[in-house]
Amino acid sequence: MTAPEGRGIAGRTGTFRILHVSTGNVCRSPITERLTRHALVDRLGDPLSGGLIVESAGTWGHEGAPMEANAEVVLADFGADATGFVGRELLDEHVIRADLVLTATRDHRAQVISMGHSAGLRTFTLKEFTRLVRAIDPATLPDARDEGVVERARALVRAAAALRGWLLAPTAEADEVYDPYGAPITFFRSIGDEINQALDPVVTALTGVRAPS
Repeated sequence: MTAPEGRGIAGRTGTFRILHVSTGNVCRSPITERLTRHALVDRLGDPLSGGLIVESAGTWGHEGAPMEANAEVVLADFGADATGFVGRELLDEHVIRADLVLTATRDHRAQVISMGHSAGLRTFTLKEFTRLVRAIDPATLPDARDEGVVERARALVRAAAALRGWLLAPTAEADEVYDPYGAPITFFRSIGDEINQALDPVVTALTGVRAPS
């Protein structure tokens, strides 16, 4: 099979593809995907004009399934758009195309890496990536205004990968986003808050632009 265009970090220079991964691709990864898009719009206006593409898939994804209703409620709480979402099963081509893979749990991360495609250096749990990003001096990254958001994003992934073995989680659970599937809306909202808080420093680091006050 011919590999899709844009193979990981070594892909085409014009785009940077972020892939969010959870289990069913109906709760956590859809929330994370759409909150990421929403945050990027707040900072950049049009993320696609900067070359950023945000997607999601599930290791046991419900292909073609709609987002869970409570996940849609959580997105509405943040003013994010759930329109048009369709669940996907994680495929080789998704990993091949991704420049950054952010997973809900360590198990998801291990499953992505086990697929090969040199995914290890660009696959992190969301909370792991947040922790690493917080330790990176923004001044060491390319200025997005001069070199573009894509080059800055690639440099951020390289810097995070270099730090991974030096900045460990305080506990194993610290890198997990737990599954709210089947839970009441109160738990969905707590997971939504958790994801949103983890994403804020990530999107700021990717773009070099802080969230509007």
